[in-house]
Amino acid sequence: MVGGGRWFGRAALLGVLLTLCLFGGAGAASAHAALRDTAPGDGSVLKTAPEQLTLTFTESVALLDGSFRVFDPRNHRLRTGEARHVPGHADTVRVDLPGGLGRGTYTVAWRVVSADSHPVSGAFTFSVGAPTPAPAPLDTGATEDPATGGLYDLARYVADLAVALLVGGGVFRAVSPGAARAPAAVGAWTLAGVTVVLLALRAPYEAGTGLSTALDPAGAARTLTTRPGLALLARLTLLAVAAVLLRRRAWGRTARAVGAAVAVGLALTWALAEHAGAGIQVPVAVVSAVLHLLAMSVWLGGLVTLLCTADVPVPAVDRFSRLAFGCVAVLVGTGVYQSWRGLGSLDALTGTGYGRLLLVKLVVVALLLAGAACARHFAGRLRSGAVAPERVPALVGGAPGEAGGVAIEAGGASVPEDSAPSVTGRRRLRRAVVAEAVLGVLVVLVSTVLAGTVPGRAAAEAAERQSLAAPGLPGASVTDVPFDVGTPGGQGKVQITLEPGRVGDNSVQAVVYGPDGGLAAVPELRVSFTLPAQRIGPLDARVTDRGGYWAADRVTLPLAGTWTMKVTVRVSETDQVSEVRPVEIAR
Repeated sequence: MVGGGRWFGRAALLGVLLTLCLFGGAGAASAHAALRDTAPGDGSVLKTAPEQLTLTFTESVALLDGSFRVFDPRNHRLRTGEARHVPGHADTVRVDLPGGLGRGTYTVAWRVVSADSHPVSGAFTFSVGAPTPAPAPLDTGATEDPATGGLYDLARYVADLAVALLVGGGVFRAVSPGAARAPAAVGAWTLAGVTVVLLALRAPYEAGTGLSTALDPAGAARTLTTRPGLALLARLTLLAVAAVLLRRRAWGRTARAVGAAVAVGLALTWALAEHAGAGIQVPVAVVSAVLHLLAMSVWLGGLVTLLCTADVPVPAVDRFSRLAFGCVAVLVGTGVYQSWRGLGSLDALTGTGYGRLLLVKLVVVALLLAGAACARHFAGRLRSGAVAPERVPALVGGAPGEAGGVAIEAGGASVPEDSAPSVTGRRRLRRAVVAEAVLGVLVVLVSTVLAGTVPGRAAAEAAERQSLAAPGLPGASVTDVPFDVGTPGGQGKVQITLEPGRVGDNSVQAVVYGPDGGLAAVPELRVSFTLPAQRIGPLDARVTDRGGYWAADRVTLPLAGTWTMKVTVRVSETDQVSEVRPVEIAR
């Protein structure tokens, strides 16, 4: 931004105060879908075979072809009925099981698309009659293909930058009709290209399959019926209108109104298909997301267009300076709201991966605002100096106006461009604006990563549920059990609380943390206790998933002594590890 000053400091302080107030009073909810409950329950042992499976999620979900796979005790996949939503409940899914299920442990693998467009998956088990002894590891289907996921994320990054060039370049052309046309044109064509790529990759991204399935007609047809697919189609339609506008050299009032409508429509294709379209306060969140994206685009895209324009009138620079400062105010306000909505509490700011990414973004934004203040300072000195040109030359490339350069006009008179105040001011302004643009790109990249990260509010909800379920006793035993299955992202720890940690009945609560230190969801967790000195055990605690943590209401430990606690963590359909730790049980 070529803007800042005293109001910048006040706005920043106000943003910090609002953040503290909002974080302090946040309630609990989540944006990504998470499995809330299953019937039969995870790890349950049934006397008779169930006729149906019912899964309830924290928000509405969309089904995929093969969303549910059920495997028998011999790891053979069963033929099930077609998965369907329970009438009137978009967050609850049901599938019919075949009749005559035999004794043993059955594994259910599931994969759905949450309302914010992100696929989520997991697995759970139930047994009929009795559990199967030591079931063999089972491949229950795809979780995510690295190539597909990486390319899809890259396309999202490019799309975010492209829309900034398109919208910001268009707004700057409206402010300064002689501005460079290339940034907006490059943004439009790039956005069109990556939108086609996103459409092609959407089906394999949701299904967790390889790039070869991107050409599957069935997958493409399904994509065009989903909310993300329809949003991408709408984006292509709006880009066709934008292409017509960009061909015009001059924009009248009607063209500007149409351009504004196209910009809002493009922002809606982001807001309705991602986090803003799910969770709490959806209407407010959608408006906030649209304003946030437009403000970012006007600021960053306008800066790039300013850098690429050969000759900008000073009044146009002043108008963009005021507009950019307004964008900062919008970014602060909407950013505070979105942070509160995604985090839910100050603890999630440092205790989750989402919160730590947000801290990184805040640091980059602070540097960006500092660069903006510097740019305004240098622009002000250039306007009020001894040499005050009516037009600001190009801010990139070889600066016209260095020794031997072309003269610029000032009050109708030719002023030599090698005058020291003008040259020095332009150099400083150029460096400040370039640094501001680079930091803006970094902010966009971090924001795109945040859009694909599980919000920290879900972690806060799970922690709150755990504290309500297990308030803690003075004699409780708390044990941290690190684990590593030997695969990327397969590290973490399980924190197990045994209360009261004495002879008799105890409750068990287990919380799984991922490699980033945030709460992690795992398809299976088993905890057992053995007293080797007395040859007692193993006693299976039969912990079950309580929606963010695992727990068992009662496990009976009959004798005092040093027990061996065995923890088995399964992080995927095929990867699991077991760790043991000593636990002291008092009398």
